[in-house]
Amino acid sequence: MTEPIRIGLAGAGRAGWGMHCQELEDKKHLFTIVAACDLIESRRDAMAERYGCKTYERLEELMADPDVELVDVATRSSDHSAHGLLALAGGKHVFMEKPLACTYEEAQLLLEAERKSTGKLYVRHNRRFDPDFLHVREVMESGILGDIYAIRLCRHGYQRRDDWQTIMAYGGGQLLNWGPHIIDHGLRLLESPVAELWTDLKRVAAVGDAEDHVKIIMKGQNNRLVDLEISGGVAEPSPQYAVYGARGTMTVMDGQMSLRYLDPAVPLMEKQADPGTPGETFGSVENLSWRTETVPVAPAKSYNIWEELYRSIRLGETFPIALEEALEVMRVISETKRASAFTG
Repeated sequence: MTEPIRIGLAGAGRAGWGMHCQELEDKKHLFTIVAACDLIESRRDAMAERYGCKTYERLEELMADPDVELVDVATRSSDHSAHGLLALAGGKHVFMEKPLACTYEEAQLLLEAERKSTGKLYVRHNRRFDPDFLHVREVMESGILGDIYAIRLCRHGYQRRDDWQTIMAYGGGQLLNWGPHIIDHGLRLLESPVAELWTDLKRVAAVGDAEDHVKIIMKGQNNRLVDLEISGGVAEPSPQYAVYGARGTMTVMDGQMSLRYLDPAVPLMEKQADPGTPGETFGSVENLSWRTETVPVAPAKSYNIWEELYRSIRLGETFPIALEEALEVMRVISETKRASAFTG
């Protein structure tokens, strides 16, 4: 490892101070916060006290600081595109909190700016490294569930939310809040370009004018279906993951994985459809050999997005979240918005 990457934090609120700074506590050998920018003086004072860093009220001053190597954008969603463009124009690396932008068109502008900049753009789809998502992928890849034909993803809760993330003008709504994470999961699990898309947005429990209930069904060119639902209006949550295969099913709920699948060591009997007059049963009787397991979520391999970011910037390794993948997430988000009443 070489010297730590010098971070300038743009936005010291819930994401910047509450998440990014906390995650960096045990990464001080990789990153050091040298500057921070926020409109609120008390937040600037807190950053200066904790990190001994320079603080700025205006983002242009942060961007002009020669000590800042990487701009960590943790401002409101509606500001992400403008702040990312400003940083890239100054030749800085950018670590963009989700969403990458508020629209597909804004996201395209960011990618074009990155191609012209000496800096690199990285998107913080950190939920791609959640243990349950990683473990689900490992089970799918093992083949024990057989050919995967449908997947259901849910993030449910009930909250009469009333902050800025309920207001469309600021990039509010579940589609731009949990949406980038779960749509990214869905696209990764689809393992195919999207062939068909069906969407529905509703406001159920939150105030403001943005949606708090998102339903998206994606059908891949491989004929696999991903049904995802993100809602702040569901009082009894469904499993976070349900994966349906030709030989079994897997569900994940609150850190526990349940599987029921046909024993791969027991061959299935040969069967053919019988066009004759049926007997007293629906089809011929067959005793299937099922295996049932309930295990804690524990993927064989884990990742940390900050460590991946460091290796990409310092060591030139490929960042595992490609910009083209983040752009596809934004395309799905924009298509979903356009088909709804929540267009902003």
